[in-house]
Amino acid sequence: MYALRQDQNRYANAPQPPLVDSNLIRAAGQIYYTYCEVHPEIEGHAAGVAINRVNYRGKVIFTSHPALLPEECFVPLSQIESCMY
Repeated sequence: MYALRQDQNRYANAPQPPLVDSNLIRAAGQIYYTYCEVHPEIEGHAAGVAINRVNYRGKVIFTSHPALLPEECFVPLSQIESCMY
């Protein structure tokens, strides 16, 4: 019982990823899949898309901790793929 409480406390204090608007996820998916079609020779694994919350312009990012502008958010590839199916 004590071990269960310890695990609950550890996960309760873990940082949660920020929620991203579904329209941003859809736009990020479009950016990612367009990039893959245009650049099939790229072999690196993308981490996600940095996308502007206002105008929905974005870039495919290959690092998991990108430096973002104040109006940008990062949509991880796992979130893009989970919303596409």
